Amino acid sequence: MTTSTTTRAVAVPRPAAKGRRRRLSRKHREWVAAGLFLAPDAIGLLIFVALPMVLSILLSFYQVSGFGSYTWVGLGNYERMMHDPLFWDSMRITGIYVLVLVPVLFCVSLGLGLLIKQRLPGLAAYRTALFLPYVISLVVVGQLWKFMLDDQTGLVNRTLRAAGFEGRSWLGDPDLALGSVIAVTVWVMMGYYMIIFLAGLQDIPKEYYEAARIDGAGPWTSFRRITWPLLRPTSFFVLLMSTVAALTGGLDLVFVLTNGGPANGTSLAIFYIYQQAFGFGEFGYAAAMGSFLVLIMVAFSALIFALTRGGRFDHDD
Repeated sequence: MTTSTTTRAVAVPRPAAKGRRRRLSRKHREWVAAGLFLAPDAIGLLIFVALPMVLSILLSFYQVSGFGSYTWVGLGNYERMMHDPLFWDSMRITGIYVLVLVPVLFCVSLGLGLLIKQRLPGLAAYRTALFLPYVISLVVVGQLWKFMLDDQTGLVNRTLRAAGFEGRSWLGDPDLALGSVIAVTVWVMMGYYMIIFLAGLQDIPKEYYEAARIDGAGPWTSFRRITWPLLRPTSFFVLLMSTVAALTGGLDLVFVLTNGGPANGTSLAIFYIYQQAFGFGEFGYAAAMGSFLVLIMVAFSALIFALTRGGRFDHDD
């Protein structure tokens, strides 16, 4: 009797080749790709935003005399700031500037966005003309409007006199100078925020308006019931960005148009900080005021975020 034996082949795991790397999972590859895409902006923010802010806060605890001489004063610069009437006057002017500029810029930009959304002949030319001031250098814009608002030879006063009205000192009258700066700022910025509003308006489905028209809703009802609620995220962005820009911007136009005058009537906080740093060499004191202004900006941003819920829609919307 012959007994046959069968030999089973046992699968032995093959050793990994030397130097062979394990492939990343899809999730890890996505994380790596995202990190590579974000790295340039993250590095730029770290070097040009975060690091200067930290150094500015550190500088605010020193008194800087000339170049390279630092004296530790602790909270001395902040105490000086609290007792500086010119700084608080500049904060008051900045408050007026923000409270007037932001609502006017918001309404004008929204109105232009609604207008440009209509099918008008030459629409591309209108968009370009309205957006063009935003891409022009602010120094050039300031010089242009300074010439146009000149008391004697300015185009604005010449037009008023030709129409039988009396010319005004738009940049020399303390009661008119800040309003003139605000008007020029609106003219510069309205095209940028108009484009943002236009993008938000174009994202609203046309079917909503068609259904409202069938139900007999007029333009105002459609705006109040459809456009305005669905523009909430866009409105939040415009409100936040324009507020931050108003608090921390305006230096270029103020410097060219009025140089902070007349009688410090247009001396915004950012202009006063600039004067202290580069006019009088008070870099430590300017850093303290700048840190305080950033704190105010963060507080305003948090307030806007809380009041608007970050532009999020309600569950019932």
